[in-house]
Amino acid sequence: MTNAVQSLSYLAPSALRDGGLQLQTAGGVAQRAATANPRFFTGFLTTPAAASAGLLAVAEVARTRYFQPLSPASLDPVVTGSRDRLRFESFSGCCGVYARLDVLPAGLDGEIVDHGTTNVDVNTPLRQALQRLVGADPLHVSVGPDDLTVSTMDGAVVEKKVPLPARWLRGFAEVQVIASGFDPRAELSAADATAFLRRLPAANDRAVLWAVPAGRSLRLTSRPAPGAVCLPGPGRLAALKPVLRFAKRLRVYGPALTTASGPVSSTWELDTGELRLSLTLSPQPSRGFSGEGAVLAALAGDDVVDDAELISTLLAWDPTVDVDALAEQAVMPAARVRAALTQLGTAGQVGFDVSEAAYFHRVLPYDAERAERHNPRLVGARTLVETGAVSLDPTGATVRSGEEVYRVRAVDGGLHCTCAWWAKYRGGRGPCKHALATELARVGAVEVAR
Repeated sequence: MTNAVQSLSYLAPSALRDGGLQLQTAGGVAQRAATANPRFFTGFLTTPAAASAGLLAVAEVARTRYFQPLSPASLDPVVTGSRDRLRFESFSGCCGVYARLDVLPAGLDGEIVDHGTTNVDVNTPLRQALQRLVGADPLHVSVGPDDLTVSTMDGAVVEKKVPLPARWLRGFAEVQVIASGFDPRAELSAADATAFLRRLPAANDRAVLWAVPAGRSLRLTSRPAPGAVCLPGPGRLAALKPVLRFAKRLRVYGPALTTASGPVSSTWELDTGELRLSLTLSPQPSRGFSGEGAVLAALAGDDVVDDAELISTLLAWDPTVDVDALAEQAVMPAARVRAALTQLGTAGQVGFDVSEAAYFHRVLPYDAERAERHNPRLVGARTLVETGAVSLDPTGATVRSGEEVYRVRAVDGGLHCTCAWWAKYRGGRGPCKHALATELARVGAVEVAR
């Protein structure tokens, strides 16, 4: 897939100097105004060693391909400054692991200067410096440019081509939809979490296992069961290990399962009290989040576009989004607000925090329309509707695609299709283009009837 390469200018490389972590930013969006090099926070991190380990973990995920490993990529994590915390996010090179470090209010001792989202430069010298941080060494963070680095009237600028894959936008969009369906499934103490993670298979293991609560820990099995959590590619949890010595607990989140469930995503979160480091795993090591199809229904729902535009104007960089408060402000039902937030998530404007079971506001530096353009099933579905290939009837639709004719039927609130995609995935990777086309045609028919 083609990368959406953006040329980002850093005033200087990020560096750790004299106890101060100077994270250089570029190309972000701030609350007060768009700026080339925004600064969101200046102050100390109260647990410097843990914060360094967490930031390194997010950066390490960004440069790792867990499936078909290649040389480390040069992908910069995304940082969001909200009213009381910092969030660092990244995807692995294969887009199968989503990492996030939340620096909570107890982890910050400084001033939130502005609110917004940007890319941060996490380079090799900075990683090496963070690795050397030991004990109670103070760590001062300035998320933004250091004026002392300006050595000429034009500034000492480091030009850097940063590949921002279209898969990242699709991944951010998919993860927030998938994670919003998770519930807490298990909580382990630091000691039990350490023992469990040390028992996991090697990093190159691609098995899909299931973790079943057993006493104070988790027991691994090869089959799903009610109450279990899917653990696809257990070696992908390796990024948690450097933070284990600081953690107080490990929490695990996932959807409800049965004995007939297939592989699904899950979130594994270490909590130190001041920080939370979480890894969300795609359903299989070979599958990146960019292809899951969870957002397709939201993208196809033209009726929520207007709601999304209204809700976007009400988001205020709060650490969590209060759906009921938004519903009251927008004068609309909470269900419509949730649908609008899902739509906004497809453009990277919101994420989902499983720990607080709430959305949070961010604005990624991507073209908001790219999410739809890079979903070929949705593009194909719109083409089918536009060419009159969909014939609706009371029980579903008949869809002609090329030389083939497919039957789409409404079953238990969803749409089933006779195509090969449905036969293979049975809705596990989102609807097929024929089901999407049927839904789009239905929406169009309702609009005409009005």
